[in-house]
Amino acid sequence: MPVLSHGRLEIEYSDAGDGPAVVLIHCSVSGIRQWRSLTELLSDRYRVRALNLYGYGETTRWPEGKTQTLEAQARIVVAACDGLGDTVSLVGHSFGGTVALKAATLLGPRVGSMVLIEPNPVYLLAQGGREEEFAEVRALRDHVKHFGALGDWEAVAERFADYWVGDGTWSAMPEARRAAFTDLLPPNFHEWDAAMGEATTVDHLAVLECRTLVMSDPATRRPIRAIAAILEQACPAWTFRDIPAGGHMAPVTRPDLVNPVIREFLDAG
Repeated sequence: MPVLSHGRLEIEYSDAGDGPAVVLIHCSVSGIRQWRSLTELLSDRYRVRALNLYGYGETTRWPEGKTQTLEAQARIVVAACDGLGDTVSLVGHSFGGTVALKAATLLGPRVGSMVLIEPNPVYLLAQGGREEEFAEVRALRDHVKHFGALGDWEAVAERFADYWVGDGTWSAMPEARRAAFTDLLPPNFHEWDAAMGEATTVDHLAVLECRTLVMSDPATRRPIRAIAAILEQACPAWTFRDIPAGGHMAPVTRPDLVNPVIREFLDAG
């Protein structure tokens, strides 16, 4: 994969197709490859650039001992948009959706369309007084931080996989897949700081001018449902689409459900 140098920051990315630019932002414990099928679907009409966030692939690792911010992650997206023309579309999944939201506030009118798949801007739960939902994600954060600090990434992996992919996921996972999953977890230690420490309000997000689609499974984890409800109430101009049976990891496990919806939304822009 090519690497973009931006000052001291190295950003691994993929590039395919020609046309209006679409930038893809992966979820935690993933990377560029999660977008392979979407890239294939879009690249006949769009220039599709997928990027790796801090610590994934060849992208620069986040400095140990420094608190990560959402703006720092979003600056990777801004840098990756260099040379892509005056207008771009953003597609983000889970933490990548949260990064996309922040990037949209930085890019302003350059963002023509944005697709958020099960976004997890958990800071909105605290701001909105959703105490039970916030406590649920805080407990997961505390687990990641505790066992990650001890270097026990397998303990982190089991709970993380079962929470985001589905109960029993870890026990059903082959050993090789467990090892690969565990190897991808360390960047998540810092991502919690970014996702929970952000101060942007939902009212600030509501004034974004880009066409925005939010996709989620109505049976997804309770905090994600609460976030979707907060966004839907505050952002009536946005489009909200239920993806039943998709689950939180639908872009990875059920691209057949989400990819056509993304294509349709981008084409309509």
